[in-house]
Amino acid sequence: MTSSEPVDVALIGGGIMSATLASLISQLEPSWKIRIFERLGEVAQESSNPWNNAGTGHSALCELNYMPKSKDGSLDATKAVSINEQFQVSRQYWSYLIEKGLLDEPSTFINGTPHMTFVRGEDNVQYLKNRTELLKKQPLFEGIEFSDDPKKINEWAPLLMQKRRKKDLPFAATYQAAGTDVDFGSLTRQLFDAATKSGATLGLNEEVRDLKQLADGTWLIRYREKVGQTPGQLRARFVFVGAGGWALKLLQKSGIPEIKGYGVFPISGQFLRTDNPKVVAQHQAKVYSQAAVGAPPMSVPHLDTRVVDGQASLLFGPYAGFSPKFLKKGHWWDIITQVRPSNLIHMLAVAKDNPDLILYLLRELMASKHKKFESLREFMPTANPKDWYLITAGQRAQVMKKDAKKGGVLQFGTEVISSEDGSISGLLGASPGASTAVPIMLNILKRCFPAKQGEWEPKLKQMIPTYGETLNDKPELADDVLDETAEALSIHR
Repeated sequence: MTSSEPVDVALIGGGIMSATLASLISQLEPSWKIRIFERLGEVAQESSNPWNNAGTGHSALCELNYMPKSKDGSLDATKAVSINEQFQVSRQYWSYLIEKGLLDEPSTFINGTPHMTFVRGEDNVQYLKNRTELLKKQPLFEGIEFSDDPKKINEWAPLLMQKRRKKDLPFAATYQAAGTDVDFGSLTRQLFDAATKSGATLGLNEEVRDLKQLADGTWLIRYREKVGQTPGQLRARFVFVGAGGWALKLLQKSGIPEIKGYGVFPISGQFLRTDNPKVVAQHQAKVYSQAAVGAPPMSVPHLDTRVVDGQASLLFGPYAGFSPKFLKKGHWWDIITQVRPSNLIHMLAVAKDNPDLILYLLRELMASKHKKFESLREFMPTANPKDWYLITAGQRAQVMKKDAKKGGVLQFGTEVISSEDGSISGLLGASPGASTAVPIMLNILKRCFPAKQGEWEPKLKQMIPTYGETLNDKPELADDVLDETAEALSIHR
């Protein structure tokens, strides 16, 4: 199929990022033509799938990597507060969509789930205590509790304490009742459904093969239908590439200079999962601990309650692994075909400077099923192998980029790449990802449509009442927003 008249927006990838952008644009510009491409037969089948997603509901309530201890031992809450601020923006937008009837009943995608942190060892207990004292002063973290009392921790999460041995002492935990679990697969499907009802066109089994900017500034998108291998093409005034690890490949094909020097390092993983209702009923929380030395932040062990399609399960992991694919259903040669003269030196520098990560991945790859299960028992001493089974998680393509001092660095986070003219933008990286999808997409709209901001602001304020503001420095406003969104989303406050 060839389209002579360009669409206003083309979105490549059927995950939470494209779904969020489609939703925002449908609200801001109802007359714009939106075309969505997804290479698989359904949306939300890669990182947005709840069983592929390593973390669901990131808000820095329990993730220690957002608040590391500095070399002098001091702590800084800035990043943790920033992540929480972004999650509140997402919550406000979801609340608006529920009010307008554009999302289903809240429990279909979000459920109140306490967030906890559990640590062992004197130094770690003291660190957690100091972290809690600092976070208690932040309005967005109001209500966080600390305890090193086994009886109290047992009230919060019995499976952590049952048959725990005295040699594990000392240990401590934090508890925040206002945490959530988010099924981003369900949310993605609902956002796309609302966008298509508003006029967007979603093409499944359509793989984008090439991007080329034409003389008039529009983008020629060449794709192939996977059923029948029928080729097609269309033009678009604006392109967003939200294709997970494949975003790098497509941005490279676009030829924009902003992508030069970037590469990605794929990390795969597994989880142990149980659906046994007797076990699941004993644990209603997301419990995070600390990553092993040399392990990437996304490998922080956690015992999670997950609610998918109304059914609660427990997930433990992740167990990191390696695959050269950039997507779970990608190609074996992805890691090789990304290499360009502009990024080779930076990628080699990353390999040289991260031997701990490489050794960690090798140890994980060689770990036996027994050893993997023993790591669960460190969290849950009563775990029974008969109740748990391994599932394969999604791929995480971590960003590698140029660094003036080191030559190249491996970045654990998300990065937006946009062309100078604002006609194309893409997203690389992983955590905190999905939980901050709304502010990330708002940032892209601001970068790529600066002339529209004044016109859009009243609508944006309607959708996100605190748009352009921060909450943590305004305690009364923060309290009001947390109350209002908790009520709208039917979750704890």
